[in-house]
Amino acid sequence: MLKGGRVWVTGFMVGLITLIATPAFARSISFKDAGVVLWIFIIIGAIIVLLQLIPAIILFFSFVGTTTGLIAKKSSPEKSAAEEKVALPGIELVPVKK
Repeated sequence: MLKGGRVWVTGFMVGLITLIATPAFARSISFKDAGVVLWIFIIIGAIIVLLQLIPAIILFFSFVGTTTGLIAKKSSPEKSAAEEKVALPGIELVPVKK
């Protein structure tokens, strides 16, 4: 019974969607009679979309800088072993006199 009910509800929903999506509703959008609130909504939406470009540009140039740095590091001449050693902070044992 439950499976048959789901099939019936699915068929009913598809029928309603088909009836609603008729070519009579397919017309172009005209902003001729649009109010001020709609224009403010569109402008704020465009600003929000454009503000998303800022982190995208930061990520893009970060990627470009990282890639160029890796390419430049590989093509540079070999460094001496003394230059490549890095001192890391850590705990060292120190002898204590009594």
